[in-house]
Amino acid sequence: MKKLSTQVVVIGAGPSGSMAASLLHSKGIDVQVIEKSEFPRFSIGESLLPACMEVIDQAGMLDAVKQSNFQYKNGAAFRKKGVYTAFDFEDKFSTGPGTTYQVQRGSFDKVLADCAEQQGVKISYKHELTAIQFTEHSSILDVQVEGGEKYQIEADFVLDGSGFGRVLPKMLNLEEPSCLPSRKAIFTHIEDNISTLEHGCEYDRNKILISVHPTNPDVWYWLIPFSNGTSSFGVVGEPDFFENYPEDKIELLKQLSNEEPGLAEILSHALYSKPAGEIGGYSANVKHLATDRYALLGNAGEFLDPVFSSGVTIAMKSAQFAVECLEKKLSNNPVNWLEEYEKPLMVGVDTFRTYVESWYSGELQDVIFHQSPNPKIKQMVCSILAGYAWDTTNPYVKEPQRRLSTLAEICRINVD
Repeated sequence: MKKLSTQVVVIGAGPSGSMAASLLHSKGIDVQVIEKSEFPRFSIGESLLPACMEVIDQAGMLDAVKQSNFQYKNGAAFRKKGVYTAFDFEDKFSTGPGTTYQVQRGSFDKVLADCAEQQGVKISYKHELTAIQFTEHSSILDVQVEGGEKYQIEADFVLDGSGFGRVLPKMLNLEEPSCLPSRKAIFTHIEDNISTLEHGCEYDRNKILISVHPTNPDVWYWLIPFSNGTSSFGVVGEPDFFENYPEDKIELLKQLSNEEPGLAEILSHALYSKPAGEIGGYSANVKHLATDRYALLGNAGEFLDPVFSSGVTIAMKSAQFAVECLEKKLSNNPVNWLEEYEKPLMVGVDTFRTYVESWYSGELQDVIFHQSPNPKIKQMVCSILAGYAWDTTNPYVKEPQRRLSTLAEICRINVD
């Protein structure tokens, strides 16, 4: 069996894997990416956050992303029972980019992976990790090429950027139940024909639209427009909610869109020409995120919920944090992975988790739909919605649960 060696193996060429590989290569670290699929390939999670753009720029990929004709995005809009509100990501508390893109992930992920390859990173597509063992000083990975040979790679360190595949968590028995209830997302891509709107329903193609079901406030819809006249459209709810709807997922989406008056108007001319997909029980957790042999990036470690589009941002920030630690480790300096990787990463993850939980409890909805917000506080909340969940100068990051609960109570008192 052929045996190779490298300093770092990255599992997966999605956003976290490509970003980590690019950053490592720029620091002169030998890196090899193995990817089970062939790109482009479909992936959910199409609405980026502005905080992503800093990491993309750091990896030298910003020009390629800008030149790819993705849909410009400058904020997020929310609709509930006829009330429409919007957050402009440039009007935020934190410094940093205030705009980003809404992307078809197949194209976007390929842009990042191609950039990494152009920079000199080696990516092996249709190569699947089948086993891993740890020796005293290294890791031995068994790899299977689709329809071909098997080989081994010896590496000093392994980064798992496999996303929902969660390769190392499954292989090493690291998975733990999520603290979030099980939910299901049903989605498709539609020809939205929104330009043919005949009425005055408020809509901004430069923003993701989150709509709340009129009678079930824990059920919500996303509408993510793309630059080619199509949109990603999906609905999220607990599994029991969908039992009284058609088994045919397209018919289910049509029926649910008609139940929310704003969406019924916006999508009145939409064409559902693509099949629908489904993801269930997607929230995940693990026993730990890193050891001195491997680290879990992005969704491979923890996935919360799609409501605030935090997935790609967490993926990219995890790559950034992991590379900083790896540069130190591979220079023969000690690294405390708990203190230097896991805890810093979890600052943002826990902030997003607070906002996810508060969305479903109703507290955050009370804040978002409050009609007379304090401008400075709205900027602080907007920063988190824009992905700046690691900015601890923001009081709503430093104390997310206490601050958000207090704010929700104030909003309720003012409404009453």
